[in-house]
Amino acid sequence: MENQPALGIIAGSGAYPFLVARAARQSGVTAIHVAGFENETRPELAGYADSIEWMRVGQLGRLLNYFSKTGVRRAIMAGQLAPKNLFELRPDFKALMLISRLKRRNAETLFGAVGDELAKIGVQLLPATTFLEDSLAAEGLIGGPKPKKRFLEDVAYGFEIAKELSRLDVGQTVVVRNGTVLAVEAFEGTDEAIRRGAVLGKRGAIVVKVSKPNQDVRFDVPVIGCETLEIASGVGVAVVAIEAGKTLLLDKDAIIALAEEKQVTVYGYKL
Repeated sequence: MENQPALGIIAGSGAYPFLVARAARQSGVTAIHVAGFENETRPELAGYADSIEWMRVGQLGRLLNYFSKTGVRRAIMAGQLAPKNLFELRPDFKALMLISRLKRRNAETLFGAVGDELAKIGVQLLPATTFLEDSLAAEGLIGGPKPKKRFLEDVAYGFEIAKELSRLDVGQTVVVRNGTVLAVEAFEGTDEAIRRGAVLGKRGAIVVKVSKPNQDVRFDVPVIGCETLEIASGVGVAVVAIEAGKTLLLDKDAIIALAEEKQVTVYGYKL
């Protein structure tokens, strides 16, 4: 296995950055340098890296200097940042200049502009699925009980609605039951949308999560992990349906085992 050049991980919350670091090492990456964010990135990630630089969300100049100093030429954005941190941004001068040039300020335009700034210093922002291609959802039953016909009908309906919402950049997750939309994801995120929808749907609600049309896979890949499945199980969700080939399963084996234990169906759907 050939050694690969140094990798930078722009690390958000959760398990995602750990999985990227582990898979990158297995593929031959010998040096990993992590940009960690206060109150977001788990401190234990330092044990998976050759170096870690702690910064606030919005310190773009510090991020660029850190990657330049450590010789990073490829980087991956892994893990979410809490939405409130994008609103309570305290940008440095570099970030302030970047934001002032944006006509529309949302996660997609902000992260896209960060990617452009990285490119200016010779750092390629890789697809967020790099090193984790084996963890993309397959089509059909992934884990848990075989879904009933009426559940699959709700899955198909939910995909139709969720695709339209994602096209409008509202959200990528809907909760449905018996052909009725119970909740749509907006700024609050997937987990909160699941909780809201399940309160209305009682037991037997269906969760559907899709990718956006023309999604920028460098920083915006739909993911589910054990935490989302635990939440779904706790509120009586029957099926979590995700877009096959487009959604990352964070720790696939653990998700399959949990789906069996909790008797929640995890299903890969393809339009």
